[in-house]
Amino acid sequence: MKFTAQQIADALKGIVDGNPDIEVNNLSKIEEGKPGTLSFLANPKYTSYIYDTLASIVIVNNDFKPEKPLTATLIRVGDAYSSFATLLEMYQQDKGSKRIGISDKASIAESAKIGKDVYIAEFVSIGENVIIGDNCSIYPNTTIGYNCKVGNDSIIYSGVNIYDDCQIGNKCILHAGAVIGADGFGFAPVEDDNYQKIPQIGNVIIEDQVEVGANTTIDRATMGSTIIRKGAMIDNLIQIAHNVVVGENTIIAAQSGISGSTKIGKNCLIGGQVGIIGHLEIADKVMIAAQSGVGKSIKEEKAIYEGSPAFPIRDFQRSYIHFRRFDKLVKRINELENRLKKDQN
Repeated sequence: MKFTAQQIADALKGIVDGNPDIEVNNLSKIEEGKPGTLSFLANPKYTSYIYDTLASIVIVNNDFKPEKPLTATLIRVGDAYSSFATLLEMYQQDKGSKRIGISDKASIAESAKIGKDVYIAEFVSIGENVIIGDNCSIYPNTTIGYNCKVGNDSIIYSGVNIYDDCQIGNKCILHAGAVIGADGFGFAPVEDDNYQKIPQIGNVIIEDQVEVGANTTIDRATMGSTIIRKGAMIDNLIQIAHNVVVGENTIIAAQSGISGSTKIGKNCLIGGQVGIIGHLEIADKVMIAAQSGVGKSIKEEKAIYEGSPAFPIRDFQRSYIHFRRFDKLVKRINELENRLKKDQN
């Protein structure tokens, strides 16, 4: 299906700069643009490609000022990145009709309540007293335990396991292999250096519009709830322990681990392979750089931390300059010590 630049601009509430009648029928990265495709420019690092791209249409920010002649027609918008994301969503919806229907190979308890226009694939298991909302898609080999609730318009991909009593909100996406509600890591030391398991009787609550990446695990609370607030985005291969609270619109990148009872604020950005110990508080809008280890609470909003142990980024950067020269400093100290010894002799 083809769309003109003007049709796309109208959908995005943008302005055409060039030929409004030029047509595209596919999408492309700006560095790999081909005639008949649409691309976008949001990151200044890719600006050079816009002068050579063969893409017919490029979405740009309103303030973009070309320094060389362009062959592509531009669509100017307030935010090129979010506008392109909107187009990708439209493109995905246009690729094929939504799957609807319940496989006769799915196992659904009689007490479960299933909403309208759902897709439940082969070998899905849905337990007693489960509620599945309207327009949900549940892909093969997924297990949903007793007393769970899944809100409207949510997508649960293959091989997801949702343990008993957990709640998933509206418009959530759980990617393949995610485990929601496994036991929290709770053990009490007893005699003879052994450990007694502490029963984990809480649950997990995932609010609306949350995305959980592949093979990520979110443990149930010891008591009460582990909570992922509305709009949080959680990447692949992340461990979130019992009784953790992740604030609204917080983003956590891959391979990070958050220990029990830590409270993370709203709109935080947590880089990949970050480790956060238990029982801490992280303020709103905090940024934590990749591979940092957080060992104490961060109570200042909008703070940026880096390092292991993590500390404010400006201090880290100053210290890192000295760290890189550490071998030279040691050599210099050794030389000075040798001189002192000679002078004393």
